[in-house]
Amino acid sequence: MRHIRPKKNVKRASSQRRRPVSPRHQGESRPQIAEAPTPTIHRAAKPLLTGIGKPDPSPFIPDPFQVEASEKIMHCDVLVAAPTGSGKTWIAVTAIDQYLARGARAWYATPLKALSNSKYEEFGQRYGAERVGILTGDRKENPDAPVVVGTTEILRNQLYDAMHAGRDLDVDLVVLDEAHFLGDPDRGVVWEEVLIYAPSRVRLLLLSATISNAKAIADWLTHIRGSECEVVLSEQRPVPLRVLFHTPEAELTPFLRGSRIFPKAADCAKLERKRGNSAYQPLDMNGIVSTMREFQLLPAIIFLKSRADCDKALQVLRPHPDASDEEDFIEAIKNVTEFYPELRSRPQMDHLITRRAASHHAGQLPAWRLLVEKMMTLGFLDVIFSTSTVAAGVNFPARTVVVTQSDRFDGKSFVDMTATDLHQMTGRAGRRGMDNVGFTLIIPGKFLDAELIKRLVLSSPEPLRSRITINFSMTLNLLLSHSPSEVRELLGRSFAAFHPNPSQARKSQRRLQKEFQKHLNLLEELDYVDEQGAPSYDGRWAAKLRLDHPLLIAELIRHGAFENLAPDLLAALIAPFVIDKDKQVFMSRVTWDLTRPLWKQFRRMIRKLKPLAAFLVDRGFDVPPILFWPAAAAFTWAQDIEWDYLAEHVGADEGDMAMLILRTIDHLRQLVSLKEEKPQLADTAAQAIDMLARSPLI
Repeated sequence: MRHIRPKKNVKRASSQRRRPVSPRHQGESRPQIAEAPTPTIHRAAKPLLTGIGKPDPSPFIPDPFQVEASEKIMHCDVLVAAPTGSGKTWIAVTAIDQYLARGARAWYATPLKALSNSKYEEFGQRYGAERVGILTGDRKENPDAPVVVGTTEILRNQLYDAMHAGRDLDVDLVVLDEAHFLGDPDRGVVWEEVLIYAPSRVRLLLLSATISNAKAIADWLTHIRGSECEVVLSEQRPVPLRVLFHTPEAELTPFLRGSRIFPKAADCAKLERKRGNSAYQPLDMNGIVSTMREFQLLPAIIFLKSRADCDKALQVLRPHPDASDEEDFIEAIKNVTEFYPELRSRPQMDHLITRRAASHHAGQLPAWRLLVEKMMTLGFLDVIFSTSTVAAGVNFPARTVVVTQSDRFDGKSFVDMTATDLHQMTGRAGRRGMDNVGFTLIIPGKFLDAELIKRLVLSSPEPLRSRITINFSMTLNLLLSHSPSEVRELLGRSFAAFHPNPSQARKSQRRLQKEFQKHLNLLEELDYVDEQGAPSYDGRWAAKLRLDHPLLIAELIRHGAFENLAPDLLAALIAPFVIDKDKQVFMSRVTWDLTRPLWKQFRRMIRKLKPLAAFLVDRGFDVPPILFWPAAAAFTWAQDIEWDYLAEHVGADEGDMAMLILRTIDHLRQLVSLKEEKPQLADTAAQAIDMLARSPLI
């Protein structure tokens, strides 16, 4: 267990003036671009390319499973499990149409703000802007509209508020997109909470591509809601998927022969893995892309192991051989950069235009990723180099998905990929209405276990399991509307407690109740709830802090750590609570000099937190690391400097820095919600948001 402590950076660099500087990537030496071998194809692979190309235009006719789901949602809850690209959005839109025709309201929940923004635009065009609202934390527009799009966390918070006020949720249909997030280790608890708390009269429509135990989930929902939940399944991909293998000599072969790896592919994969363990050779990206271009397998998403690998692959790629639509491409870029002018100077802009390619990962600015996604969707890009983040919820289809590894980073270390992971990735291959067939292309190398990939290709996604956990925010919010015994009853309705083995079900229920009691006891000790479990005055306002670490921030508020602070200092002191990873980053001498006024306040905050940290550790709770660099980054950005200056002098990846600032803004909004109980703090938080919320972040 970690104790709270500030850490000083060891490395420091000097800088003379506080001004915008050139991006860090300029001045890097360009990798040598080797000649690619001539692409060839094994005779056994030729049948796999049969029918490649675009289908003839034809009128849309819904598939039977789509019609079935749209009919059933008018009478019962529905869980739809169908392959990516099969038309689940059509079901959602048809359901919304039917409910709107009745004068009812609909809520469309997604796991990602970017996906919510996309659906907001799509629904605005369909229903009219005045009939669609959006709630994501970043945006709150037209919240009383008959159709609301937002993140699942916001929907969960609305359910908390409705239970506290003793009123029904003012919505008739809830659509949960990407419902397989129920099994996400970090965020699955939010999906499960929504399903437990949603009133039974509210119709639920769950949409997912990767749920193998859909019947078990539907039975659980039927059990806890008292109304039928039916499953609608479709295992037929709208675009057939074929699996190919690419040798280092640029030859395409089949990957499988029945249930075995194709012999030449098996031999090559073993040799390349063995060779990689002794002397790692980077993948020949030009050879891979040339092969795909030769055999009409583009556009493609190439999944790579790390952010750095994605950027390096883009650097070595040769210029695109055809620039016939360059004027249209440049115009499309201008339409985006008009709103985000900072993107014009991005280091990879030249590569985007001349290579018709881009890297796409969480280390980049959200606005840059948006530009890449739009250009790919419009058909201007041939290749995307990406980490696995693009597989989760981003609408990013291509003709081919390229797999170069059999493991993935889980936030802490590299672990073997699961069948669900692989299905999420390969689900992007083949675009309905644009491709007759889609492809998965396997590339051998150091990080690819071909036998594991074979098993995953031939396997169904793993069953989803409950990820429900107890936290302080959940405990306080439930106690606002339930007694402790009623909360225990709610926990008994969790998916974890719904198990075919009664003994296992009781064990899961006891575990949750024990965790709840542990949180309740600590809240009683700190006087956030009374002996009967009812929240005190402090407990009621602390319940509004729907954060990762609400208790730490609530205690700082109680002990006056945020009183009489300037807005930039308040933003800085909140920022460390949005970072859970104990990872230091480089800060220049200029940054250290600029943040001197902050250091005194930061140490003062740490001193106030130390007794609480010791108390929590003694009671068996983990305490997150509280680092100085996030505070320094937020403070520096609040000084109205330019983004390139911040990126130059704080050594975090731009995407990580953007996420830090955006999550700090989200946390500050929680303080704004305390305007009745803590008006001065709420006002300062609002001013801090104004200092942070500017281009290129919004």
